[in-house]
Amino acid sequence: MKLKRLFFTFNAFQFFFSLLLWVPIFYEYQKRVGLNDTEIFKIQSIYYLVFCLLEIPTGYLADWLGYRLCLILGSITLIIANIWIPFAPTYIGFLGHFIMIALARSFVSGASSAYLYETLHQRSALDEYKEAEGKARAYSLVGKVFCWAMIGPIMQWHFTLPYWLTALNAGIGLVFAYLLPNTIVEAKKSRASITEIFSILFNNPYLVLIMLQGVALFVLARICQVNLFQPILQNKGFAVVTYGMVMALMTIFEAIGAFRSKWVHRYLNDLNAVFVFTCFIGVSFWMMSKYYFFGIDLKLITIIALCLFSYVIGISFPIQRQLINQAIPEPRLRASLLSSESIIDRAVNSVVASSLGIALQSGQLLPFLKKSAIYSVLSVFLIALMIRFVRRNNYEKSIS
Repeated sequence: MKLKRLFFTFNAFQFFFSLLLWVPIFYEYQKRVGLNDTEIFKIQSIYYLVFCLLEIPTGYLADWLGYRLCLILGSITLIIANIWIPFAPTYIGFLGHFIMIALARSFVSGASSAYLYETLHQRSALDEYKEAEGKARAYSLVGKVFCWAMIGPIMQWHFTLPYWLTALNAGIGLVFAYLLPNTIVEAKKSRASITEIFSILFNNPYLVLIMLQGVALFVLARICQVNLFQPILQNKGFAVVTYGMVMALMTIFEAIGAFRSKWVHRYLNDLNAVFVFTCFIGVSFWMMSKYYFFGIDLKLITIIALCLFSYVIGISFPIQRQLINQAIPEPRLRASLLSSESIIDRAVNSVVASSLGIALQSGQLLPFLKKSAIYSVLSVFLIALMIRFVRRNNYEKSIS
């Protein structure tokens, strides 16, 4: 019964905290208030850079002061960020909005997974972690299916309403964060130094490579779902009112993938699964880069590619989280080390978002998609080779 209550409260927090209703229309929203592509993607680049700078300090705070407190602080920051933007529809206003979003999400990014992993570990239920992480993500996606499908008409009815409704969701998430039970690890409030975090990373190349393996996966996910989604649909001739509907359809496929990922073990171990799924994402990006594909309607092939991409992301997320949590050698610094992975992801995202703005301004969206597919597959292949080399060396040292 205690586990059921934990899962319900944690899932409810994830559901409402992640329900950013403006995601399908923020690009169009900023265009309508007068921002150009260069300004929009410069903000995105700065957002990812700020995220990088905040990840280690907020992860350190989570390990020191408690995971639950950081979930509460993240919810409060998210409320402020969304109330702010209707009063400041300018470049500086949106920059401030996304900086606050970066702070809110950095409070939660490492702390949420660390909270769930450590709580289940303390309750001798660690076997439930991967499925619990996947279900939490799946439930959060289900709400987006219904809300994102309606967000285009909602924006047409009241221009700023998506931001007000997102602030309301964050407020409900705050209540559930407060209701989460504390973990034993939090009660100890173990203090560690920042240098210890870097020392662990330096002395554990396997952990670093596992983090890098997820970079191509999650950078492509973030770039496609947030930065590229609206320009792709605009390029392929979709009407703005359909954006939320297409994203809702993508979200259904992502939720299906996230809800059940155990079947993968029948065919692949976790390491190989991340590599194979990244290749599938590369294929979906290549499909989206086409104007013509075996005589199939352009819009239909775009939707098929987006749904394939989303399904694979849904399966991959809990698998990658499990790999990283298992590779972490020091539980006291779990949130900090999970945040270190986010730093790598957001650093690459910052560079990619900046390049994307230039590509869109020069009409090079489709070549950008094709290059992204090629680079992601090549990078994950090289990392897979290095992981196997490090594991072989570690094995040889252990038997010598």
